[in-house]
Amino acid sequence: MSDFAGKTVYVTGAAGGIGQVLCRAFGDQGAAIGAIDKLDTVHGFAEELRVAGISAASAVAEIGDATQVIAAIDTLRAEVGPADVLINNAGVSGASNLETTTAEIWRADIETNLNGAYHCSAEVLRDMKSAGAGAIVNIGSVNGLATFGDPAYSAAKAGLISYTRGLAMEYGRFGIRANIICPGTVRTPIWDHRVKKNPEIFKNLLRWYPLRRVADPGDVANAAVFLASDNAAAITGAVLPVDCGLTAGNIVMSREITLQEF
Repeated sequence: MSDFAGKTVYVTGAAGGIGQVLCRAFGDQGAAIGAIDKLDTVHGFAEELRVAGISAASAVAEIGDATQVIAAIDTLRAEVGPADVLINNAGVSGASNLETTTAEIWRADIETNLNGAYHCSAEVLRDMKSAGAGAIVNIGSVNGLATFGDPAYSAAKAGLISYTRGLAMEYGRFGIRANIICPGTVRTPIWDHRVKKNPEIFKNLLRWYPLRRVADPGDVANAAVFLASDNAAAITGAVLPVDCGLTAGNIVMSREITLQEF
């Protein structure tokens, strides 16, 4: 029997490229899905899940707004039950460099990427404490580990790493685990505008990745399913790059220094 049969998994950013794959991955393992997104297209996606035989409910919320989060999670509790697992997946980036980052962009990126994860976690933690078990998997980014542009987004993701460790330390005594996945480049529709500017962008990026590919949403979902499962029962506070080797080292610089191809 699957670890997730009879359990409920909430996913934020559920209508997005990674979010949809996360929902389907957990749903295929027998979980009921609580899908949260700022776009009302999440309702249509939840219906697609139900047609596929997956129990699902949906709610619209700007997760940077605590009041909206509380209302959304109340809706999901009533329809699919309290969360056994929370996947804080929602994320945005408003500017690629500091020069174009305004105070409003900075605030919006922190609100969604960091504060939103806090609001969602805070609301489900009381249910998890009552149950004496739970798992939170935050979707961070390699941008939280090193500098790759998108400074406001990166600062929020770095904060999310620290927040994840705080959760792990303080809530472990209640049987609640918290871990964070840090993807590198992930091939999703959010890249479409860059592909229009440079159709060769993914090909050009491959030289930075030791595995000579970039991740796809399924790679992220597989890691999330593992970290939320009983197979990871002794893992909490972990930071797991899912980045095809990007943060293992600077392979481009290494080639230049050693004059070797590897």
